[in-house]
Amino acid sequence: MVRATLLVALSACCFGSISPLTVIALKSGAALQGVQAWRYLTTAVLLVAYAAWRPSSARPALAGLRPTAPWYSPRVLLIAGGGQAAVATLALLALRWIPAATSAFLFYTYPAWVTILTAVRGTERLDVVRVAALVLSLGGIAAMVGAPDAASLNPIGVITVLSAAVVYAGYIPVLSALQRDRAPLDVARAIAVGGGALFVVWALATGTLFAHFTVTAVGASMLQGVLSAGAFIGFLSGLAHLGAVRTAITSTIEPFWTTLLGLVLLGQPIGSGTLVGGAAIMGAVLLLQRPHVPSDASRSSTSHEGDHPGRPNS
Repeated sequence: MVRATLLVALSACCFGSISPLTVIALKSGAALQGVQAWRYLTTAVLLVAYAAWRPSSARPALAGLRPTAPWYSPRVLLIAGGGQAAVATLALLALRWIPAATSAFLFYTYPAWVTILTAVRGTERLDVVRVAALVLSLGGIAAMVGAPDAASLNPIGVITVLSAAVVYAGYIPVLSALQRDRAPLDVARAIAVGGGALFVVWALATGTLFAHFTVTAVGASMLQGVLSAGAFIGFLSGLAHLGAVRTAITSTIEPFWTTLLGLVLLGQPIGSGTLVGGAAIMGAVLLLQRPHVPSDASRSSTSHEGDHPGRPNS
C-alpha cells in the first residue's frame, strides 16, 4: 500500500513538472498540439523500448472467456489514447475563457467526481475515511490556488473545465478496467501510442508539427515525454493496488509540487495558502494509509474487494 502510494505521488510530481516545460516550449513559438505530439511520441518510444527490454506479463484470461485484446489493438489505443487526449484538450480549451488558477481549482474537483461515480457504480465503498480525505484534499487545492473569483467565472469556461474533470473521473475507472487483464506497462504504452497518434494527426492537420520548433522547444517537449513515461507507469502501477478514489486523491499532490518548482526554479514565493494547502494534502495522503476495520467481522474477507480495480468487479 505504501509503495503504491509513493508510485502515484511520484507520478504526480512528474506530471506537475510538465507545465513549466510546456510554457518554455510555447514561448519559443511552437504550437501546443505540436508540443504534445512530440511529447507523446517520445513517451511512446521510451515505453515500447522499455517493454522490449523488460517484457511485461499480462494476467491470464479465465477459462471460457474471450481472450484479451492486445494493447496495440485499435480499440484499446482509441480508448486509452482518446481519453487522455480528450482530457488534455478540454482542460486547455477552458483557458480561453477563465484564468489558469480558476481552471486548476475546478479541474481538481475530479476526485469528487471519481468518488461519486465509483459510489454510484458500487465499485468502491464511500466510507468516513475517504470522505474526510477527500475534504482535506479539495480543501488543500482550494487553499493553494485560491477560491475562484465570481467575476472571472465565464460559463463557457466553467462548463469546459468541469467537463474535463468529469471526463478524467470517468477515464480513471476505464484505465482500471483495461488493467484487469493487462499489465500497467501495456496500458501505459496504449496511452502513449494512442495519444501520440491523435496529437500527430491534429498537428499535421493544422500544419504545426514542425512549425517554430527551436532547440529549446524540442528539448522541452522531449523532456516532457521522458517525465510522462515515468508518470504513466507510476500512476497505473499505483492504481492497480489503491483503487480509483485513493489514486485520485493522492494525485492532488501535483499542484503542490508545481508550486515548489516555482520556488526553486523561478524564485516564486510560497504563501501561507500554499503551506496550509500542502499540509492538508499530505494529511489526506496519510489518512488514506489508515487500515480499514470492517464493522461486520463476517464480511472481513470481502471488505476490500472493490479496492483493487485490477480485478474484475462484476
